[in-house]
Amino acid sequence: MDKVIVIGIAGGTGSGKSTMIRKIKEEFNDEITILSHDFYYKEHSSIPFEERKKLNYDHPNAFDTDLMISHIKDLLQWKEIERPVYDFTIHNRVDETVTVKPAKVVIVEGILIFENKELLDLFDIKVFIDTDADVRIIRRILRDVRERGRTLDSVVNQYLTTVKLMHEQFVEPSKKYADIIVPEGGYNVVALEMLNERIHALLK
Repeated sequence: MDKVIVIGIAGGTGSGKSTMIRKIKEEFNDEITILSHDFYYKEHSSIPFEERKKLNYDHPNAFDTDLMISHIKDLLQWKEIERPVYDFTIHNRVDETVTVKPAKVVIVEGILIFENKELLDLFDIKVFIDTDADVRIIRRILRDVRERGRTLDSVVNQYLTTVKLMHEQFVEPSKKYADIIVPEGGYNVVALEMLNERIHALLK
C-alpha cells in the first residue's frame, strides 16, 4: 500500500489558502484530495438561527476536529470517508455528506489546523500563508458578501469582535510550527512552483 502524503496549509482568513490549493490541484488533478477544516464546523440545530449568527466561528472549539483527525487517518489507510457539509448561509451543517476518495496526496486547509497537536502531527509538510491583515479583511468581506449571504456590516462586526482577536490568539502563534512560510499564498508563483516540485518528488 502506497504511503499517503498529508500537507497542511494554514493561514489567516483571506490569506490566499484556497487560491494556492486550487493551483496545486490543477497541477496534480486526481492525485490530490482536499479537506477543509470549514467542512467540520460543529452542528448547531438545537440553537435558533439568530443565536447561531452570534457564535464565535474562529475559535478552536467551533470545529469537530476529532472527526477530521479520524477521517484523515482513514484516508491514510486508503479508505473512503463521508465528510460533513456545512452551509454558511444558515450557520449549520446539512444532512447530506460528500464521499471523499483516498489519494496519494491529502491537502488539509484551515485557519486553525496547526493549533491542534494531534492534527499537526499528521502533516508531512506544513505550510503557513502569511498575508497582510488589510488584504485579508478585504478578501473576507468580498467572499462573505458574495458567497455566504452576509451583509457588509455583519462581516466587519464579526471581524472586529472575534476574527481579529482569534487570529492574534490562535492563528498567528501557530505559524511557528510551519516548515514553509509563504507570503501571499497562491499569488506567490515562486513558492507555488517550489511546493509543486516537492510534491512531485514525494510522489516518485
